[in-house]
Amino acid sequence: MAEMTRGQEPDVDSDLSDIRPLDDEDRFLLSEIKDPIDLVGLSHEELDQICDEIRAMILATVSRNGGHLASSLGAVEIVVALHRVLSSPGDAIVYDVGHQSLAHKLLTGRFDQFATLRQHGGISGFPRRQESPYDVHDSGHASDSLSTAIGLLEAKELTGEPGEVAVVIGDASVSGGMAFEALNHIGQLGKNLIIVLNDNEMSISRNVGAISLYLGKIRLSSKYKNTRDSVEGHLASLGWLGQDVVRLGEAAKESVKKLLVGGTLFEDMNITYIGPIDGHDLSALEEALKSAKRHNGPVLVHAVTAKGKGYEPAERDASFYHGTPGFDLETGKPCRVPGSSGFTKTFSALMVAEGRRNPSLVAITAAMTDGTGLAAFEGEFPGRFYDVGISEEHAVAMAAGLAIGGCKPVVAIYSTFMQRAFDQIITNVALPNLNVTLCLDRAGVVGADGSTHHGLFDLAYLRLVPNMTVLAPSSPRELAGAFAFAMRYDDGPIAIRYPRMANELYEPTGDEEPWEFARSRVVREGGDVTILAVGNMVENALAAADLLAEKGIECMVRDMRWVKPLDAQAVCEARRSTLIVTVEDGTVVGGFADAVLEELSALRGRDDAQDFGNPPLVRLGAQDVFVGHGATGELYRDLGLAPDQIAARIISELA
Repeated sequence: MAEMTRGQEPDVDSDLSDIRPLDDEDRFLLSEIKDPIDLVGLSHEELDQICDEIRAMILATVSRNGGHLASSLGAVEIVVALHRVLSSPGDAIVYDVGHQSLAHKLLTGRFDQFATLRQHGGISGFPRRQESPYDVHDSGHASDSLSTAIGLLEAKELTGEPGEVAVVIGDASVSGGMAFEALNHIGQLGKNLIIVLNDNEMSISRNVGAISLYLGKIRLSSKYKNTRDSVEGHLASLGWLGQDVVRLGEAAKESVKKLLVGGTLFEDMNITYIGPIDGHDLSALEEALKSAKRHNGPVLVHAVTAKGKGYEPAERDASFYHGTPGFDLETGKPCRVPGSSGFTKTFSALMVAEGRRNPSLVAITAAMTDGTGLAAFEGEFPGRFYDVGISEEHAVAMAAGLAIGGCKPVVAIYSTFMQRAFDQIITNVALPNLNVTLCLDRAGVVGADGSTHHGLFDLAYLRLVPNMTVLAPSSPRELAGAFAFAMRYDDGPIAIRYPRMANELYEPTGDEEPWEFARSRVVREGGDVTILAVGNMVENALAAADLLAEKGIECMVRDMRWVKPLDAQAVCEARRSTLIVTVEDGTVVGGFADAVLEELSALRGRDDAQDFGNPPLVRLGAQDVFVGHGATGELYRDLGLAPDQIAARIISELA
């Protein structure tokens, strides 16, 4: 909803005044790049200046707006080289996840809008098709770029559309299972595809890079391949002696390749490998990409880069600057404390305390140890902690095995990424009714990361799974109660979803009482309207009730706590009101609102519910839409979930 469309004015004016001074102050080259073709005629000195200016622009903007910094700083030369060698958008460039795509945005006509990055009404922090014809793939989740690229490649062939297809994928994303499935298919197809592996975890010397580039050029040479095939064919025709020579040569070649050149895995998958090369050497990158473009078949260019390149604080602490709030450019210190601290810190403390109490407790996450708050648990119980990388499906299935073996597994993954393990939740965990606890951080609207990162669908996709119990605490204090219940629950899988933002900072005491099974709590009394709220929306519902009280309308507000099983008694009693309103920061389609609707329908046929009325139901939440990016409060307003909007809707319905 908040994504920018053509012709729409952004909310934030472009301001270049805070960009650090550049070497050439008389001419800001980057501002002259209106299309990637403008890069073609530039000298090496001018290209170096362009790279410096891109980094300065990224730093100035991300330090103000927040965003994914370290990977984008490291990938600048890769992006420039790709746009120099290829002719986009006719040649499609697919960015995995999109963390490294900020240079791409600056080179494809969005320089003047760049100051609006991640702002409401501004440009997205990720590639978005509706934002630019140069963005061919809506990215945000890892490891899907190669599959998308295969589809693009096949579509070009089937429709007769000319053009190359290239992929930029990081070393973490390429380890995902979906990426390996795609690599297997790419090798099987054997068609022209350029894969740039941006490896920012490996160190490399320039000498090794030069040797590898040279060996890669030899392997890409058609003359070399033709000569090799001709010699091998002639030797094989000489009978067993010639065939033995061929086999001996193949064994020697493989030994030398493994000694001098990486990428044997890719070669064995029929993908020609070139590298590793210095990912900040623009000339070497261009040379490798030109060779890959000429080659007949898939080629992987292994480029080694430094996360946070050009900004010392990000080079020292790439983990913090992977996705950062706004920060002071001079010191590198964040300008504000991230709003997720309440829930995440509470969860972190709860896990450590439970780990001390229960030796069977184990924790699993998928490449988000710090983000989910599990670093403290890992530090104290390293033998009971597993970070399985970008493989959510594996994480959940592994938890099933741990539960079968008698452990108490807790899987902590962001809500949007838990979607990827939906089949494993059903088949591996819920079907055998195993005692696995799923903790979904970043539930609901998460803010500036936008449509691929909101946790809007968890209540809907979890609620429909048999044997699953779903809890939605409204505050860090409530999270402690929900967690205490989950740790003592032994009747099947249980999911706890909690939002990113929290005004409350709560230090668990260790003696929190478990929640009563399937029972909500009344947080405000009132007889005119009943508001049934879950999670983060309890706070907004209370604020709306205060506004309505000023107009003489008294609302009962219930913190429902339980989404599955629902507090049926609370829903039944709500029928005494003139109006029932559900409020959730998720999709109303199949979510909490539909659960209430189903319960109201069931109550109509019960003899013990006939004494109550049949008031209308108003369902507030995400109304079957994808939500864009912006500050959380702005997005709530887009969805009609701000307190004054809730109050206005209730007044309208009562009228």
